[in-house]
Amino acid sequence: MTHPFLDLAPLTAERFASIEDRVARLLGTAQDVVVMQGEALLPLEGAIRATAGPGTTALNVITGPYGQTFGDWLRDCGATVIDLAVPFHTAVTAQQIREAFAEHPEIDFVSLVHAEAATGNTNPVAEIGAVVRERGALFYLDAVASVGAEPVLPDAWGVDLCVIGAQKAMGGPAGVSAVSVSERAWARMAANPRAPRRSYLSLLDWRERWIDGGRRVLPHAPAQLEMLALEACVARIEAEGPDAVMARHARAAAATRAGALALGGGLEPYVHEAAQAAPVATTLRAPSGTVAAELVARALAADPALPLAAGGGALAKEMIRVNHYGADATPGAVRGCLVALGAALAQGGLQVDPGAALRAAGESWHG
Repeated sequence: MTHPFLDLAPLTAERFASIEDRVARLLGTAQDVVVMQGEALLPLEGAIRATAGPGTTALNVITGPYGQTFGDWLRDCGATVIDLAVPFHTAVTAQQIREAFAEHPEIDFVSLVHAEAATGNTNPVAEIGAVVRERGALFYLDAVASVGAEPVLPDAWGVDLCVIGAQKAMGGPAGVSAVSVSERAWARMAANPRAPRRSYLSLLDWRERWIDGGRRVLPHAPAQLEMLALEACVARIEAEGPDAVMARHARAAAATRAGALALGGGLEPYVHEAAQAAPVATTLRAPSGTVAAELVARALAADPALPLAAGGGALAKEMIRVNHYGADATPGAVRGCLVALGAALAQGGLQVDPGAALRAAGESWHG
């Protein structure tokens, strides 16, 4: 049997390195960029385990479920962890970070999620980065959901470890990810006796076996299809223009928010302030007396292809997610979600105005 995904020529080290270079250009970074052969949890966990240990005091910012996971990893590494948790309907502020440093001047590591697709908020990384730089702490950032939807600038923001994945706003594959690593972060890893070595989690193995060797010999066989998909994904962003891709996501978020407010029926944005809402996805609070997961199920029964989902875990009762990212950052996807949600609310006996929702969304998109 022949198939375009089978019997491919081996991916060369030269091509692998060229894909890393294109990712680095997308991030505007001069730091080393390592494309890792797995979903973004691989570099997210690997970067923490490489740089944190018993001597680390970490400020772990929690604005959603991933921040909670990072705190668990940090504690598992033996770090002292100071959690800074804010309500999921808002964002953390640079002032809160500054106050945490004032109370705990020993902090030498800060972990933060840029945008939480799971809760729909986004954090002011540029302002936070300035505070972290003042204090000399290592700055670890999860930009998996934000990259492609809004600016991600590790060098300008002083980010030492910036992890991205292609499966959301970039519209690419889930099985490959990347991390940019500053020289300060490499030095922290080298000084950490507990940093993973001879391990799939090991960033130091990649540096010694790949980067220090001039990126001429790959340390193991690459995930070829995922690498080719990542290359195609970056090429598509380059062709459209990163600014245009981000503008499309911003319009989708604004139109969804405006449409949901005009729809009625008690539906409202989950993130209170529009400025704190992530462009990658819009979260909505289900009306009182309804269950978000049931509303989403009704909406998807009419069109299973819509980018709608209920919130995860306990949030399934109250949160609806409109995942207008990647190929779904379009007026059509926004309109389809609003119409389907309106129908689902109407089935439950709630008064809605789909026409007003569509008009508000259209005016927002084109305004």
